[in-house]
Amino acid sequence: MIQLIRGFKDILPGEIDIWQQIEGTASALFEDFGFKEIRIPVMERTELFARSIGEDTDIVEKEMYTFPDRKGDLITLRPEATASIVRAYIQHRMYAVDSVQKFYTIGPMFRRERPQKGRYRQFYQINAEVFGVASPLIDVQLIFILMTLLNRLDVTDVQAHINSLGCPECRPNYRQALAEFLVKLDDRLCADCRRRRERNPLRVLDCKVPSCREALTDAPSILDHLCDDCRQDFDTVQTALDRLGIVFLTDKRLVRGLDYYTRTTFEIQTGALGAQSAVAGGGRYDGLVKMLDGPDTPATGFAIGLDRLAEIVGQKKAAAEKPPILFAAALGDEGQQQAFQWVSRWCDQGLRAEMDFGGRSLKSQMKRADKLGAAYVMIIGDNELVEGVVILRNMKTGEQVRIAVEEVVEKVGEIISGS
Repeated sequence: MIQLIRGFKDILPGEIDIWQQIEGTASALFEDFGFKEIRIPVMERTELFARSIGEDTDIVEKEMYTFPDRKGDLITLRPEATASIVRAYIQHRMYAVDSVQKFYTIGPMFRRERPQKGRYRQFYQINAEVFGVASPLIDVQLIFILMTLLNRLDVTDVQAHINSLGCPECRPNYRQALAEFLVKLDDRLCADCRRRRERNPLRVLDCKVPSCREALTDAPSILDHLCDDCRQDFDTVQTALDRLGIVFLTDKRLVRGLDYYTRTTFEIQTGALGAQSAVAGGGRYDGLVKMLDGPDTPATGFAIGLDRLAEIVGQKKAAAEKPPILFAAALGDEGQQQAFQWVSRWCDQGLRAEMDFGGRSLKSQMKRADKLGAAYVMIIGDNELVEGVVILRNMKTGEQVRIAVEEVVEKVGEIISGS
């Protein structure tokens, strides 16, 4: 038997109800805040991610699905969405239409990392990106949108974590201070952190190995090295969050796994998934558009881990298949033909109806209707057609009514809508 590739998953009926609920709630919320949907390809030139994410990151070095096409050009299954949205923003000169652009997208990403609970090699994200707004208040609005979305989905065990990563002016000073601190910890750091220490010291702060996290307890904080502009920016973020009533934790260890982030960075963490605590994260990336050969444009955004969020929502509310409102139990060829026409018309009108196509006995069809949880059963057979009537049974009360064939579509709709 052929089975799934390791790290991939099927989203089955029942589960998909939760996914559709999340996606619909998110889309409606984004539209209220002026975001427009954008759909981007799942494959891009490898150069796009190498330049934007950073060649020294784990994603580019070890996790991307990269391969040559028939012409020998390297292409990559997208490991994240922001770089692709920036590429589209530049390529289609969307900045020329309006200096402020807000986009959202929902879809799969691909990284070849170790599969574990809530983490897959094909995973799904909900992304929101804003271009052309330099004010830190837009960062606060994104956090507010995230917290609002989670509240609408009845996800309550969450907290916002925030930090600042500084800017190209003040970050080098902090990087140097952190590198000097890490030299003293050589024998206490894992192999990955010793490698990161030389090439990208900030990534050491993101290590999840307990011994490394303990060793970093007294690491210098970037908040002590911010320039005046970055300090004022971060103060504005904290003040605005307070005024919106959003409880947050200033987390000096919070960094992002992608090199393009600057200034405000944030995560929404939850206690519902054990060690995999982050359900969403993002921040500002003011230099990325210019880095990818576009105009100098401030930008900020976030990504929600849809797989993880669906798991949390699923814990809160078990997803069950919606039962049909009406089941047509048809007997005989003529009964089948007539029932098929009615069921098709009811479904077209939004009344969820089912029927049996196997020509089974009435008893078997009634069992099937009961198993599906149908509220009503319409019984129609050759004898009923001769009499010019059908029988509609309320499965909860057992009450039955006879309806003239020529009035079936109208009368059945009236009875069901009035129940």
